[in-house]
Amino acid sequence: MTKAVVAAKVADKTGMSRKDTMDAIEIFLESIKEALKEGRKVSLVGFGTFYMKDKKARNGRNPRTGERIHIPPKRVATFKPGKAFREIVDSTRPSSAE
Repeated sequence: MTKAVVAAKVADKTGMSRKDTMDAIEIFLESIKEALKEGRKVSLVGFGTFYMKDKKARNGRNPRTGERIHIPPKRVATFKPGKAFREIVDSTRPSSAE
């Protein structure tokens, strides 16, 4: 699902124009990016939490050549789904009893 599809769905349900809806989504996403950039968590109750995580430096291997390489430390944006979100996703999993 793309941002445009999400905007279209929100516009249809709210009666807002698609342009206004797309602007609102852009502002929402930009707010999340700014908070993460400042090192803050973004918690959306019932959905999940976005936060930054530090990855340590490590050694790896180039899969093509097999050569050992050093992978430097970095910060990555991470999402942890909330309980309600996990329950919805888990309820769509096919049962393994078949």
